[in-house]
Amino acid sequence: MLTLTFLGTGTSQGVPIIGCDCQVCNSQNHKDKRLRTSALIQWDEHTISIDAGPDFRQQMLRENIQRLDAILLTHAHRDHVGGIDDVRAFNYYQKMPMPVYGNPYTLKGLKETIPYAFCANPYPGVPEFELHTLDNREFKIFDLEIQPIEVMHFKLPVSAYRIANLVYITDANYISTQSLEQMKGCETLVINALRREPHISHFTLAQALEIIAILKPKNTYLTHISHALGKHDEINKTLPANVSLAYDGLKINIAK
Repeated sequence: MLTLTFLGTGTSQGVPIIGCDCQVCNSQNHKDKRLRTSALIQWDEHTISIDAGPDFRQQMLRENIQRLDAILLTHAHRDHVGGIDDVRAFNYYQKMPMPVYGNPYTLKGLKETIPYAFCANPYPGVPEFELHTLDNREFKIFDLEIQPIEVMHFKLPVSAYRIANLVYITDANYISTQSLEQMKGCETLVINALRREPHISHFTLAQALEIIAILKPKNTYLTHISHALGKHDEINKTLPANVSLAYDGLKINIAK
């Protein structure tokens, strides 16, 4: 059995947004308070993270993560890699570089984001990484089989991941027919749904529901949500029975 923990479910600015006085940003419901999107996968004694955004340190402390075995990166935008410097603590206690997986665009972007970690003579104490370049082939972390699946974030190829009966998609606004075929048969789907209004690089709520109708998973959780979508409880009431908004700290079990 796998456990998926939603570390964060918010868009690039999080919710509430600095300086915003809207009803969502002023909500006292903890489900309306969203850190930047990332997730944790745990099984047996193993733990891996999907992305490491600006709230990574806070999320690791909140979940009391003592050991992290690897990080799967979806892409190298700041809201998904902005906290990766904090793997230094895991480097220190685990006495090893952190295995990081991503497609070529993602790993190139990571090196550009924190070049000090990849220079010829790095300063003592910088984060250490063991980079693994992904293509479209399945790979394993320990005994867990993982299938990277390409989706598009406007013009940027982003890695979705199929892990057992889970498909995890964030920051997408287009999925090819071939990629949809790789996703079919999943029982649990996580997919981004930014807001109702059209966006150049993210699925709207309506577009996410169209993908859900194609894949027909047993359960779907929406993530990468902005304050423009609305309050958690109010939006949930409008969704199909097997679809719900994810929220920070939500844990779900997935058959391995």
